[in-house]
Amino acid sequence: MTKKILRVNMTNLEAKFEDLPQEYAGLGGRGMTSTIVSKEVPPTCHPLGIHNKLVIAPGIVTGTRAPTSGRVSVGGKSPLTGGIKEANAGTSFAQMLGRMRIGAIIVEGKHAGDDYFLLKVTNDGAEFMDANKWAGKGLYNTYKALYKEFGDTVGICGVGIAAELLGSMSGVCFNDPEGLPSRYSGRGGLGAVMASKGLKFIIADPANAPGVEIANEEVFSEGIKKLINALGEHPVTQPKGGLNSFGTSVLVNIINEAGGLPQRNFSRGQDERAEKISGEVKAEEIKKRGGIRPHFCSPGCIIQCSEVWTKPGGKDPVGVLEYESVWALGANCEIYNLDDIGELNRACNDLGCDTIEAGDTLAVAMEGGLAKFGDGKAALKLMDEIRKKTPIGRILAQGTEITGRVLGVTRIPTVKGQGLPAYDPRAIKGIGVTYATTPMGADHTAGYAIAPEIMGVGGEADPRDPKKAELSRNLQIATAAVDATGYCLFIAFAVLDIPSGLEGIVESLNGVLGTELTVADVPIIGKQILDIELDFNKKAGFTAIDDRLPEFFMEEKLPPSDEVFNVTDDELDSVF
Repeated sequence: MTKKILRVNMTNLEAKFEDLPQEYAGLGGRGMTSTIVSKEVPPTCHPLGIHNKLVIAPGIVTGTRAPTSGRVSVGGKSPLTGGIKEANAGTSFAQMLGRMRIGAIIVEGKHAGDDYFLLKVTNDGAEFMDANKWAGKGLYNTYKALYKEFGDTVGICGVGIAAELLGSMSGVCFNDPEGLPSRYSGRGGLGAVMASKGLKFIIADPANAPGVEIANEEVFSEGIKKLINALGEHPVTQPKGGLNSFGTSVLVNIINEAGGLPQRNFSRGQDERAEKISGEVKAEEIKKRGGIRPHFCSPGCIIQCSEVWTKPGGKDPVGVLEYESVWALGANCEIYNLDDIGELNRACNDLGCDTIEAGDTLAVAMEGGLAKFGDGKAALKLMDEIRKKTPIGRILAQGTEITGRVLGVTRIPTVKGQGLPAYDPRAIKGIGVTYATTPMGADHTAGYAIAPEIMGVGGEADPRDPKKAELSRNLQIATAAVDATGYCLFIAFAVLDIPSGLEGIVESLNGVLGTELTVADVPIIGKQILDIELDFNKKAGFTAIDDRLPEFFMEEKLPPSDEVFNVTDDELDSVF
């Protein structure tokens, strides 16, 4: 049995399976989404028009028993950046697609009316249902209702109120293991692309799914054994290691200590109050409240950096509070209270917003006078404007860049229109090079220079050294390859330091595909994906000028280090 594509035409409400074209064979995740987008989407089209497409693809090993491999990629032309976009999440929904042998769901066309639809996908076919009764409603209650209607063994992909507003901060939301709407392909406004077509939810029902076809079981088993051993050995990924014990928020104290944790809309790199929202404090609080930690975002993850944050007494679970979310909705807004951050995170999940973009937007709104820095309750009221679909809510839903411009703010931390994540590029230069040059807009996951610059993983690099083109390029190439596999990017911590782990990844891919890839092929695959994305952006009108950070990073010194972003334009241009 070969893989198939589910092509969903929203213009005439047709959904049918096709054989996976030969040119897409052997692709998965970001490799699949970016290839399909580059072949089928005109680079100059309007991101919310009829010619854009939304592509959802599991990774190559997703749905197998490979460890920490439950990733899904969502791709399209981004309404936020105007370029190609891939946004990634860990969820059982991805594993269901893999086991159903669906290589990609391609959503195309555009429904003419104001109706919203739900698409139910089974092993035998797909059918449309009316979804209007869930329009304008929060995702927490809606996901509960969907599970009640379709049973608790399905997977859910959906978009919220922010997407109904066609907001560029809207993400595509997947279920977590508890059925909460907390796993997001958040970045780039791809939720708005899905909603613009009239599609509100996709339900995956994996009953009678045949499972992922594995060409060579022996090679596959040997590969995953090597990877499991590497993940178990490395201090970052092992049981009771940094990620397992404290989640991604283990980074709050580390990055704050390095002077690179942006505070108050990127005006400082450090604040002693940040410790109150650290991973260590949060883990202790979760234990007290009866939440869950450690926890997996999808079955089969052995790193288990996730969690379930709740109100006191274990009430009203939110889901995970990731490092990026805690920073964006916390320190960046000068909010140092985990309960306020938890409720802001809940609002983002409920409304279908990317937490990074939302936090950057709120900080810019505070700078523009819509609320005071540090006022968590006022920040929640601003999120409520989106829920009510007021004029202010519609502006905020469009993200950091537009909100800043409307309010006359000059310190707007974006690249290609996308808000910066939780590392100040003045204190940590390599991540700044990645922000500037990745085809994705400001995105830390595209080439995670923090690993060598701060954590000493995969070698060591001085964070203040402005010569970072080669480091960022190599990391961007490696990341593109990992994003195609279906493995979580966090496996990179182990495989950068333990060569047998990387061998294990390659062997597991060979086991599934029946190929004879070697470790030397990894950068070739990564570069092919990046070349496709860079070519799309060039045809969409991007030039070297778009590979720059905002001026204030070069002009304003960052306390306490007094660093500026002093990477030259020539160095940035030499990345690609």
